[in-house]
Amino acid sequence: MTRRGFLAASASTLAVPAVLSFAGPASAQAKPVRVGYIADYFGTSLTAIASDQGLWAKHGLEAELKVFTNGPIQVQALGAGSLDFGYVGPGALWLPASGKAKIVAMNALGLSDRVIAQASFKSMADLKGKKVGVPEGTSGDMLLRLALAKAGMQLSDVEVIKMDPSTVVSAFASKQIDGAGIWYPLVGVIKKTVPDLVEVAQSADFFPANSFPSAFVARNEVAAQDPDTVKKMIAVLKDANDFRAADVPRSVEITAKFLGVPADPLVTESKNGKYLTSAELIAATKDGSVAGWLKGLNEQFVAFGKLKDPLDPKDYYLGDLYAG
Repeated sequence: MTRRGFLAASASTLAVPAVLSFAGPASAQAKPVRVGYIADYFGTSLTAIASDQGLWAKHGLEAELKVFTNGPIQVQALGAGSLDFGYVGPGALWLPASGKAKIVAMNALGLSDRVIAQASFKSMADLKGKKVGVPEGTSGDMLLRLALAKAGMQLSDVEVIKMDPSTVVSAFASKQIDGAGIWYPLVGVIKKTVPDLVEVAQSADFFPANSFPSAFVARNEVAAQDPDTVKKMIAVLKDANDFRAADVPRSVEITAKFLGVPADPLVTESKNGKYLTSAELIAATKDGSVAGWLKGLNEQFVAFGKLKDPLDPKDYYLGDLYAG
């Protein structure tokens, strides 16, 4: 599942160490935490900003950062006790909804997903009976199902081929598949070799009724036994979030430097998101908007057969800590 190992599919070479450690002047008194991230803009930007701006030390943490390719692997690491906090995209939020982790902070609302088709196809209906590649359980998968339903179709009306994101890129470029449920910046990567591809559906078509939030999650034991560390992590994320909301272009530069990659793909990705300030996220927590986003996802997870009886968001989103 998600979100986003696009750099493995792009022309650039990713040279991110498996583990990075960020200590500050106060590190002797700092609480060590192990934090996961995914190597793209949505999955790295707050972590990169926190590291660049010294926010870990500011809030009494010493972060050991670990790169992952998707959200579920991070949740597995949380469950195994080898990670304390991690980042997950919308497609992986069924895991906290099933009790596997606790959400400590929302990240951003993603509008980057697309259902794309080869040039000879003009609509979802045209894809009936055709091969459609999709990374299973991702937001691309979710958008594909929503777009099919809107067109009066079912998943069985297309030949779904499950593949990882980088394989979607190569398979679509070589015309081995007719369509795909995928996201920017990967769509931009594909456009370099297939400039006449058609975007037959996009996540914005379903917003705000269906939102695609990403989030930061904590190991259940950390959430239950160490609320002070959770509060420190939330403080770091809030500061980084407000830095990003105030200057997205600068946050792109910081993220590109952190990842050691060109900024252009990150620029494209950053333009396909909605960034709320921490004050706005607090307000959205208090007025039930965040719970509404999560309930909407839960309904999709149930409809897709991912979950039978998801938890209520109040039982896995630590909104009181975030809004406190």
